[in-house]
Amino acid sequence: MKAASGTFLRPVRLVVFGLYFLFLLAMALFPPFYLSVSGQQTLIAGIPLPIFYWMSNAVLAGLGVWALYVVESINGELPEEGEAK
Repeated sequence: MKAASGTFLRPVRLVVFGLYFLFLLAMALFPPFYLSVSGQQTLIAGIPLPIFYWMSNAVLAGLGVWALYVVESINGELPEEGEAK
């Protein structure tokens, strides 16, 4: 039963994480997003807003990779150490 539910949820997981990483890619590479905060003197936790913008993008990308790892680990989709494909 677990295999059947895992195969059903696989496309949903791909769409959710795909959209999440697409949003982060747009946030990093689409100039209007960055230009909207560029040049502002606002401080967040003592860090200028444009630098905080890039740091938050990196942190969100790291959290996304970690979340994807956790989901795949729970579903048993990660190969064991030393296991060849």
